[in-house]
Amino acid sequence: MRQRTNPRLTSRTRRVLALACAVVALGGCATIQRHATLDTEQVLAAAGFVMKLGDTPEKLASLQALKPRTLLPQGRGGQLYYVYADPEACRCLYVGTESQYQEYQRLVLAQRRADEELMAAQDNLSATLNWGIWDPWPWF
Repeated sequence: MRQRTNPRLTSRTRRVLALACAVVALGGCATIQRHATLDTEQVLAAAGFVMKLGDTPEKLASLQALKPRTLLPQGRGGQLYYVYADPEACRCLYVGTESQYQEYQRLVLAQRRADEELMAAQDNLSATLNWGIWDPWPWF
């Protein structure tokens, strides 16, 4: 005789599986965000931005007040600076001048171009030419 499964158990199992999938997906999103933050911070450092640690409660509160992981212009003493707050991962603030900001923009553009060239090269590798339709070969 075939035994029937309890529909309540099946529904509960589905809910547990759905919750587990959501947790894994959110964990993946957090990992991607951390990776993107690390990439940005490496480019900021390469452009000459200075990292300042949020090593006091006052500095941490200031970091929390800024929009996280966003490059923002800030004036100080008649000078324009650019700041990037990371209150979660490094608990730090990156600070740069106009010229460092311009270098950051140049590096981001260069990285984007390199990424596009890599993707194009990978696409070209995966494309195969049907040489048979081009016979007779060679034409010259």
